[in-house]
Amino acid sequence: MAHDKNQQLVKMINQIALNNAYDDDVDRAADAVASHVRKFWAKSMKQDIQALADAGGEGLNEIARAAVIRI
Repeated sequence: MAHDKNQQLVKMINQIALNNAYDDDVDRAADAVASHVRKFWAKSMKQDIQALADAGGEGLNEIARAAVIRI
């Protein structure tokens, strides 16, 4: 169950990251993704994605990985 939830969170944050990719400006994109996550994700979702990133961040794209650090 937790694995499915984590996969869904990775899919969601990666999609947000792709929608906020700015001409190879990873920092700008990561800031936008982090802002979105802070505003719209539940506290438990933010904690889960941070724990996943701390455990190696399997599946996170570059922008998503950078965004999680900013949450």
